[in-house]
Amino acid sequence: MAPPITLRGSDGIWMVNGPPTLGSRPDFPGETSSKTKVVVFSSDGALIAWCNGESVKVLKTSDYQQLWDLPHAKVQCMKFSPKGSILLLWENYSVNSETQQGNANLHIYNMQSGKLLKSLIQKKQANWDPVWTNDEGICCRNVNNELHFFENNDFDSIKTKLHMQKVSSFALAVSGPPYYVAGYVPGSKGQPSFIRLYKYPNFGGLGAAIANRSFYKAEDVKMLWNNAGTALLALTSTELSDQSYYGDQGLHYMNINGDACLVPRSKNGPIYNIAWSPKSTEFCVVYGFMPAKATLYNMKTEPIFDFGTGPRNCCFYNPQGNILCLAGFGNLRGNLEFWDVKQKRMITQTQSPDTTSFEWCPDGEHILTSTCSPRLRVANGYRVWHYTGTLLQQVLLEQNHELWETAWQPAPKGAYPERPIRYGVVQAPVDVPQPDVKQKAYRPPQARGTEASVKLHEYEAASDPTKKLNPGHTGEESKAAIKNRKKREARKAKSAQEDGQAETEATASVPGGPSLSDLGRPQLTGNPEVDKKIKNLNKKLSAIQKLKEQQQAGKPLEKNQVNIIKSR
Repeated sequence: MAPPITLRGSDGIWMVNGPPTLGSRPDFPGETSSKTKVVVFSSDGALIAWCNGESVKVLKTSDYQQLWDLPHAKVQCMKFSPKGSILLLWENYSVNSETQQGNANLHIYNMQSGKLLKSLIQKKQANWDPVWTNDEGICCRNVNNELHFFENNDFDSIKTKLHMQKVSSFALAVSGPPYYVAGYVPGSKGQPSFIRLYKYPNFGGLGAAIANRSFYKAEDVKMLWNNAGTALLALTSTELSDQSYYGDQGLHYMNINGDACLVPRSKNGPIYNIAWSPKSTEFCVVYGFMPAKATLYNMKTEPIFDFGTGPRNCCFYNPQGNILCLAGFGNLRGNLEFWDVKQKRMITQTQSPDTTSFEWCPDGEHILTSTCSPRLRVANGYRVWHYTGTLLQQVLLEQNHELWETAWQPAPKGAYPERPIRYGVVQAPVDVPQPDVKQKAYRPPQARGTEASVKLHEYEAASDPTKKLNPGHTGEESKAAIKNRKKREARKAKSAQEDGQAETEATASVPGGPSLSDLGRPQLTGNPEVDKKIKNLNKKLSAIQKLKEQQQAGKPLEKNQVNIIKSR
């Protein structure tokens, strides 16, 4: 049975059951206040917390008994530590009117005792939250371009610091020990930006970095570790470029062995989305001008499978890592493609229009898509799907009622093991209308019944999973490669033309002199080296024959040309 679904909107917070017993969940107390701004779960789903504009309530999901009621009314962001032992609360930064000193707005609570451990000042909402490893062994926080590390949730003392000049962001590998951290420093005054990987706590000395990657054209960087903490993907981007209003983007790969390189792409255009497999053995990239291409890479950044092109800009692995969903949201129709990762085979394809949120269920078989405000303020609601394309439930809110957030309740690791993939269609409820995937574009009445002469897009098919892709092939040729290819083609064409002309002249008879046919028409042997010599000899004989024709026509020849004829 799938876990329940939590929803937050203008009617407060409520919860519904997951498949197969879809419907309301009356034992959940919920919240009726429309001032509820945020709701979060612990990573194992054991705790739920929300702020209703008066205080922060923490409940146990096993029996929905209230655990703590924390006196913070203006909380904007919340986060549990990986084990659920710590709850972070962030409020908007403010200044005391009397002392003109900033008020602490980042609060750290112990969930065992409900006591406040520490209150800190965090002015900006961007990157407000400290980051833990999964075992909560260390916690990292960016403070004034400096990375502060705490151990075992002891926030009274800083265990160590990483000094990097003007470090703007960081990414901590969640696995370990050993622990690894990446820091990004933006470029300035003509100097490149760079990312460096460090092994905790070895931060001192020039050779402390285990990997380094520098690059230009990077105003923003998004760093993403795999679950095993062995490799990092860094997506660099700029706001604008000369080629596109999407800006320039680059995808870089780094690992803890010191390797760093640029991930090759087979199509020009923006990078829409990147996703690591939960198994940490591969990653997927969606990129290129529409229709976008999706490619699967191994840990050597070699392309191992090409999904072809289609209307997509997102990719999502299920928690077990055996199913990949390629989706197209935003200005696209909501296309959903479900692929068997192991077999490299499409399971099904469907559409979920007007989708603003997508989330895999912890069981790895069901999907939750929703239309939420403020992205879309009409037709707010949610849909529950099976990965075979069957729509199990569709709920639309009444007019003037808004849905702000939807989420599955998380489950403990290992609660839902990987199950065999089925390709058959799951039986849908009778009262749920299934989407019409084969919707066609509008055509005027006089053109209906005839085949369209012009297609908007020509989609590329997926690659053959039984054949290995060429790692060096990048699809789009560079300007230098195109130039060299044209030169090679011109040389081949010229050589073929000269050979044809020589053979034609060899068969022609010349009055008053021997013809090349008298010498015997050259016969090719099939050996490239020998055939090359025969062709060169044939060209020389043809040139001598031309000189003889000119001499017989009364044209004066140079002395060396006469000598060539005599040498014949």
